[in-house]
This record gives sequence, C-alpha cells and structure tokens, in this order.
Amino acid sequence: MSTAINAPSPALEAAATNAGLILTAAEPGTDFAGTPTTRAVLSLAADPSRQQVLELSQAFDASNPKFAAELAVYLREAAHRLRNPRPDVYLTLHGLPLSFGQFAWPFHGSTSGADTFIVHGNIHLEDGNATGLHAKISASLTQTFATVVLALEQPFAEGFIYNAVRKTLDQGQLELVKSGNRQPVPVTTRYYSMKQQVFIFNDTTEQQRRAYLAAKAFWLSHVLGGGAPVWLTDPRDAQYLNTNVADLKTTVGALAKDGLVLLDESGEWGAATDTLRNQEEAYRAQVAEALAFLKPTFNEQMRGGHANM
Repeated sequence: MSTAINAPSPALEAAATNAGLILTAAEPGTDFAGTPTTRAVLSLAADPSRQQVLELSQAFDASNPKFAAELAVYLREAAHRLRNPRPDVYLTLHGLPLSFGQFAWPFHGSTSGADTFIVHGNIHLEDGNATGLHAKISASLTQTFATVVLALEQPFAEGFIYNAVRKTLDQGQLELVKSGNRQPVPVTTRYYSMKQQVFIFNDTTEQQRRAYLAAKAFWLSHVLGGGAPVWLTDPRDAQYLNTNVADLKTTVGALAKDGLVLLDESGEWGAATDTLRNQEEAYRAQVAEALAFLKPTFNEQMRGGHANM
C-alpha cells in the first residue's frame, strides 16, 4: 500500500520560484511526535542537482501574508547557499568546519515535562578527514524566546538555531565524539535583544571577522570545495558575528587586496588563493586546538581513576 505524498502549497511553490528555486514533493514525513509533515525538496533552478530538504508542519499556511516577507528572505538566501560547494557546512569562530544535517523540523514540545520546544539534529566535523567526530544536538527553545519567532518552523528558526549551536561550541559546552547521547543546546533570550529586536551571538572585532572569513575560504573553498568560490557575505554568518553584510563585504575586499581570496565581480563570492591554501598547517593546528578546548578534561581525569568522590 503506497503512502500519499502531501504536495507543497501553491503559495510555497510560487515563493520558491520567485527565489530561483524549484520546489518538489518528497517522501512523506513525520515530526518527533509522529504527526505528518509536508516534506519537500528545494532545488536550485539553475542546477537542479543542488538540493536541500524543507520540512513544514501540515498546519503551516504559506499563503498567510504575515509569513511572506521572512519566507521570501529564507528562500532567497537558500538559493545563494545552494551555490556553495557544500551548502550544509558552516564554520565556528574557533575554526571548526561543521556540517549540519538531519534536523527534525518543526519544533516539538518537550516530552520531559519542561516548558520548552525542541528540535533534534546532528553536526559533523568536516576537515577533509574521516574522523567520525560529531555531536547529536537537542536544541531547546524557551517559551519566552518562542514569542519572538514568527513561527516554530524551519524557515523562521533554522538560522538562529544553527548559530546557537555554533555559539555553544564557542563556549566549549558541546563535545565532538565518535558516539554518544544527545547534547543540549539551550536557546534563550540571552541570544536576543528585545530592545533592538535583533539576535545577538558573538561580539567580534574586524580582525576576528577577517580571520573567520579567511578560514571559511580555506575550508569551504579549498578543502571541501575543490577550489570553487563560496558565499563570503552570508547573512547567517553576519548574524553569528554580530555584524552586517556590508561590513562582511568590506572585510572580504580587504582579504582580496592582501591576496588571500579571489573574488567574483559581485565582491561576495571568493575562492582561496595559493597564499591562503599554503597555510594548511596553521589551520589544521587551529582545528586540533579547538577540539582540545571542547574535550572535557574532568571526564578524562575520571576515566584515569583520579576522581575524588
């Protein structure tokens, strides 16, 4: 017996088309509680082989005017990211290239009795080596935070959830392991300014942003992208770095002047130059240092029989 596939709504298809995407139905989906979801595939119109999954609750109404502007932004940015060699990979401030996947949208209510909304997913270290290091994520959204989110659906939450995961790694509160249980990522109002109505993650200097974007070009263009250009002015990175796209573009221009990246005419897409590629030893040392920072030394002491209990 075949299972009926819930086709995306005409409003959602139209929004995707306007963003340069093709939206097609995929296999049936269910959320964490087993409730059916609308699961679709977003493909880049210019290259249908570049794809990502979009999963929404069946109750979500894409034709509601209150969703139109933010949904259009999400789809437009998705079309840009799909042009990246690895659209699923993001960098942390400590220099860890990570893929994000298997996030089970939309949010579901906590089953432990806590007054929170949960989304599960996985991150994997992507340094070009088959290390198997990863973390299973359980990101929890407080009720207070939920009130500032337009809808508890993928297009309206994916960006800040990914950034909260990166921020939690920056703080050394997640560990990349070869096996293990889900690790919590609390998403609270400390990541949001009610006064300014903006997300807040990392206060960064120009020097830090420069180092971040150079590392992004090294890992995503050189190591993972076969030399293909990557989107260096991604608004999701701008949010993560507490800056704006214009500032990122200025920083990218400075990297190009110093011979570290080769930019296209837009000044937004860049590939690593030989000068940057030759810094591999330094970047791999940075990854090793970041992994050491994430490793809980108190666990190692207990494993070695040195716990005082």
